[in-house]
Amino acid sequence: MQEDFAQQWKRVEDMLTERFGKKPNMEAILFLIGVQELNHIKKKFTKEQKQDLMHVATCTLLSQSGYFEVEGRDKDGWPHFREVQPVPKMSMFEQERFLQEHIIAYFDDLEGR
Repeated sequence: MQEDFAQQWKRVEDMLTERFGKKPNMEAILFLIGVQELNHIKKKFTKEQKQDLMHVATCTLLSQSGYFEVEGRDKDGWPHFREVQPVPKMSMFEQERFLQEHIIAYFDDLEGR
């Protein structure tokens, strides 16, 4: 199972590296997912908007497991979420793995796997 996860994560990293020319870190991946979900491309985002995009990504990812659901979009098109159930307490390592698993599922879903 561990090897399977490592292979799946490497596949996501390789796909993003191929698209963007360098291996992204977790923040960059969350930013990219946030931009995808906002569906509004801009050349520049403010620091606050970048943080908001990572929040959108996190809520989108965790909505796969029923922790959040979309409430709607505001007048600027930004999605808003509500917490359905609290995310379990985890160590930093567990949090990263938890997010990575959701990121793998997100990209698998986008690619129709």
